[in-house]
Amino acid sequence: MSLRQYEYALAVAEEGSVTAAAELLHVAQPSVSQQILALERELGVRLFARTPTGLVPTVVGRAFLREAEVAVTASRRARATARAGADELVGELVVAVQLGFGTRQLPGALGALRRRFPRLEVTVFEEPSSAELERLGRRGVLDLALMAACEQSPADAHHLGDEEFVVVLGAGHRQLAADRVELRELEQEPWIRFDRDSALDGVLLAALRDNKLSPTTVARVSQTATAVRWAAHGLGVTLVPASAVPPGHEHLVRPVFPVVSQPVIAVVRQGAGPAETALLELLRQETWCESAFFSSVS
Repeated sequence: MSLRQYEYALAVAEEGSVTAAAELLHVAQPSVSQQILALERELGVRLFARTPTGLVPTVVGRAFLREAEVAVTASRRARATARAGADELVGELVVAVQLGFGTRQLPGALGALRRRFPRLEVTVFEEPSSAELERLGRRGVLDLALMAACEQSPADAHHLGDEEFVVVLGAGHRQLAADRVELRELEQEPWIRFDRDSALDGVLLAALRDNKLSPTTVARVSQTATAVRWAAHGLGVTLVPASAVPPGHEHLVRPVFPVVSQPVIAVVRQGAGPAETALLELLRQETWCESAFFSSVS
């Protein structure tokens, strides 16, 4: 077995067909087919089943692909470490971010990282829950995770700053006249919430319960931008990190009282290389104090 075969199998699983995988890898379709068949013969199992919608991994295939992904990621890290010099870094950096956190800060840090190391390839995954981030971390896939602090946060996590949460109101809402909205003033409002297992919904629900509010849920969404836009159209109100507010909606945002905030941490893999270290330092240099956000929109 070879790493190339692993990469071909992962591409087929991602794309759902040999043809699409070949296009993704910029190789001829017969080459992908031959490598997959050779891999299956060597393993003595079928990795993929043909369905009306395309190729899907078998039960054994899914187990194999999980380990193949770890092996491919480790190989890329090894190449990046070996080729890292004073002025050049080549390879792949895999970052995961918890949905809604660091939305404004991460792109700035990544942009600076790419300018410093233009040949570095960066892949970012956005995940709703800390449980999924922990799962990816245990699989050895991640180089750096950006997330809200929680009781299970590792002792070696790096505290970057705090995300202050803001309420998003519809155009013409009476509370837009206030500089800061008391949560109890929103008792009768319908709420646009997030997926039940997401960190964002946990923050929202805890804030409302702390203020003895029982939310009426009008909708659940998976993305902060969707929640903000639906709130702007008057469907309900929502609570999101200030940095997650899309441009053009700042005038509909108000800080809340009591203040709702979450510490944001970065977790770096053991044996971190120069890319992870550089990104961590760039994230530290970003502005995490939300007073800057409020002063910019006032």
